[in-house]
Amino acid sequence: MQAQQDSLNKNSKNSSKPPSSDGFKKPRTKSLRKNGGQKGHKGHTLEPSEKPDHTEVHKVGQCAVCGVTLEDTEVVGYQKRQVFDIPPIQLEVTEHQAEVKICSCCGTVNTASFPHDVTASVQYGSRVKALAVYLNNYQFIPLERISEFFEDVVGHRPSEAITLQANTTCAESVKPANEAIKEQLINADVVNFDETGLQVENKLNWLHVACTPNLTYYTVHQKRGGEAMDSIGILPEFGGTAVHDHWSPYFGYDYLKHALCNAHHLRDLIFVYEQYGQEWAEKMILCLIDIKEEVDLVRQYSDHLDPEKIKVYEARYGKIIKTGLERNPPPPKEPGKRGRAKQSPPKNLLDRLKEHKQEVLAFMHDFNVPFDNNLAELDIRMMKVKQKVSGTFRTADGADAFCSIRGYISTARKNGCRVLDAIHDALSGSPFIPSVGSMGLTQG
Repeated sequence: MQAQQDSLNKNSKNSSKPPSSDGFKKPRTKSLRKNGGQKGHKGHTLEPSEKPDHTEVHKVGQCAVCGVTLEDTEVVGYQKRQVFDIPPIQLEVTEHQAEVKICSCCGTVNTASFPHDVTASVQYGSRVKALAVYLNNYQFIPLERISEFFEDVVGHRPSEAITLQANTTCAESVKPANEAIKEQLINADVVNFDETGLQVENKLNWLHVACTPNLTYYTVHQKRGGEAMDSIGILPEFGGTAVHDHWSPYFGYDYLKHALCNAHHLRDLIFVYEQYGQEWAEKMILCLIDIKEEVDLVRQYSDHLDPEKIKVYEARYGKIIKTGLERNPPPPKEPGKRGRAKQSPPKNLLDRLKEHKQEVLAFMHDFNVPFDNNLAELDIRMMKVKQKVSGTFRTADGADAFCSIRGYISTARKNGCRVLDAIHDALSGSPFIPSVGSMGLTQG
């Protein structure tokens, strides 16, 4: 009965359930986020241009008071307003003509070579293809609507096959970039990992992500656990700190340092406090948040906490765990039943926080380690949006192509590149390759 009640009372604010599972009745749990713009967020304000493309002068014809004509009166100044707009868009057609000459000596007919990317008598150029890839893989617009977009905007309607072929070409073109991203992730100090279900050919597959603030790498695999992680090839060769959400296969790489997502812990603690009324959970929430705020403050002028301050926080953490365990002793074993007795959610959470204290507080000991795994969850979230739009990937090749392009796009964007330009560069044979310095930036 208690398990059923627990399940009914879980929502996206006090568990790892997605917001879509909340239904029409949204939970009113107090947010753990601060009000206002988040740290690092840059506002966008339209600023006037110093060199406008066009200037229109609006003349004063007559005095607004007495009506006297001002046609020949000297101008003493201007008030200025600027309008930013898009000019009419149309396709440009470039005709390539290869010269044909007959050799006067031997009579051989010689024809000049066309550019390597001009392969048909009539075709769309790289910018049209780049825009199709951008709309499909970055803005998640379905194939038919991409064709409609081009028809409405430029008066031409490329077929869905054009977009699919552009995707295939782009996925092939960004392979060098994705190989560099993977190699840099393997050599990074801290990497965030996550995984989520993905429908491919109407079957459940798993989308895996490995990322840093400047790198993103996606892979689709039929499995979720160690077999997939080994196949992907990052964790087996990785030597830094892996940030994740306590999914047990990650701990199979026991030679690594691990850091656990405290956003998950805060949600679980909120659930224990709300559902079971246990005060130790609220105290642990405050403890973790206080440590985070201390780290954020000290980070501005140092790369570590004072050792004495660390001892104080660890003692506070341990005292809360002790209080919680006293409130939640191990359940008695039921006669006639094998194995461990089933524990309550508060006891399970306490055991995790005690056993993995070092991993929970990793962000306090190493400022390069983030407080949570939100970076990976954000990279995963956009892929879930794609699935909501498309429903499923019809082919495994299509899913692989999308992951390759999306990882490349995400990395380019994290490094300040314009996405459309990065796609065009890839289709032109010069994909963006992140520098080695991109792999180890500090996470806030």
